[in-house]
Amino acid sequence: MGSISSGPKAGPARGVLRRQFEHLAREIAKFGAVGGTGLLVNLGVFNLVRQVTDLPVVRASVVSTFVAIVFNYVGFRYFTYRDRDKSGRTKELTLFLFFSVIGLVIENGVLYTATYGFGWDSPLQSNVFKFLGIGIATLFRFWSYRTWVFRALPAKEAVASAESFLEGGPPHRPALSGSTAYSQTDRPK
Repeated sequence: MGSISSGPKAGPARGVLRRQFEHLAREIAKFGAVGGTGLLVNLGVFNLVRQVTDLPVVRASVVSTFVAIVFNYVGFRYFTYRDRDKSGRTKELTLFLFFSVIGLVIENGVLYTATYGFGWDSPLQSNVFKFLGIGIATLFRFWSYRTWVFRALPAKEAVASAESFLEGGPPHRPALSGSTAYSQTDRPK
C-alpha cells in the first residue's frame, strides 16, 4: 500500500495553491467580520434615523450607508488589509470613496426601486430590501476593494515567487559564450 506520487513538482505547486487559498479564506473571513459589523452599524443607524427623524426612507438609508462607509474604512485599513501597501493613502482613500459611492448607489438603488417602484415601504419591507441591497453591493465592494484599493505589496508577491522558485530548485544556467565563467560541469580539470 504505497503512495503514488505525481512527480516532484506536484508538491510545491500544490503547496503554493494551498497557501493562496488559505490566504484568500482568511481575507474573506476578515472582510466578513468588518462587513458584518458594518452591516449592523448600517441597519442600526438606518432604523434609528427612521424612528427619530422624518427623512424619507432612501435618504435615511444614504445617511446610514455613509456612517457604515466611514466605519468600514477604518476596519478594512487597520484589520482586514493592514498588511497591504500603505504608501499612497490619498489615492487609497480616494479609490475607497469612489467604489464606496458606487456601492452606495447599488445598495440604495435596490431600496429605491422597492420603495418607489413597487410601493413596498413598511419598516419590515424597507429592512429586507436594505439588507438585499447591502448584499449585492458587498459583492461589488469586496472585488473592488481587494483589486483596486487595498493592493497587495509587491514585495509579498516577490517573496512568494522566490519561495516557489526555491522549492523547485535552481535552474541550470549555462555560461555565456566567450565568457570566462564556467558552470560546475563545464569547468576544466
